[in-house]
Parts: sequence; structure tokens; C-alpha cells
Amino acid sequence: MAEGTVQTIQVDAPAEVVFDVAAHVENFPEWATGVRETEVLKTNEDGTPARARLVVDGMIRTITYVLTYTYEGIARIEWTAEPGDDIAEMEGRYEFYDLEDGGTEVVYALKVEPNFKVPGLLRRQAEKQIVGTALRGLRDRAEELASAAD
Repeated sequence: MAEGTVQTIQVDAPAEVVFDVAAHVENFPEWATGVRETEVLKTNEDGTPARARLVVDGMIRTITYVLTYTYEGIARIEWTAEPGDDIAEMEGRYEFYDLEDGGTEVVYALKVEPNFKVPGLLRRQAEKQIVGTALRGLRDRAEELASAAD
């Protein structure tokens, strides 16, 4: 990914739990701020989403897009958007790293090119807000699930 936003957060939960939260696209509206609706269109043999449609609050307008997912075990989730009315190009990834204390470091990278006019500075600010908010939501949900399992 050439340009875009990259942020990191530490989560007090095992990587398996964090991956599980990030891979369950159908639950995004419960914890990912701005995600209004999701629909898994196709799954892989292991049950992880291969394609999904998302409807999100894009601040300026409601945005709908379809993502195609690939996985590297539980270490990495990558996605790309199919070009559509709202999104010209989008690519992103989560990377999950085990920490010595049993927690997980999560790296989230995102690059978005909308299919409508948005000044570059505003687009970059929106990317940063999306990434930061998603990481905090992912952390909170994973930590909640991890402590419920204890």
C-alpha cells in the first residue's frame, strides 16, 4: 500500500480473540462506529468472509461498497474494494502480533480513494479518524470477549 493511514494499538486479549472479532464482518455494526449494515456475500471453506457488502456513515453521505478478503492464518486480514459508485479504490489490512504479556499488537492500514470529490486533506483526516475509531472499537470488543471468557 503506497499511501494511506497506518496506526497501531495494543489489545489486552490474545491474537485469536482479536482476529475472531475482526473476521466476523456480520458483527461490525455492534462495535465499529459508523458501520450501519453488513452482509457476507461469500465465505471461504473455513467460514471466514471472502466477500462482503458494507454500508457505512461516510460523514458526508452514506457509502456502500463490496470488499474481497484474504487471510494469512490469524496473523493478517487484507481487503480490497470492488470499484463502485462510492469507492474508486480501497485497500486495507489488519496485522496481529502476539505480545509477551498475552496481549496483541494490532496494526491497521487503510487507503481510500472515493468516487466523489473530497479534498486530499479532508480525505486523509477521514482515513485517520476511521482507522483510529476502528482500532478502539476492535480493542474494546476483543477485551470484553476475553474478560468474559476468563
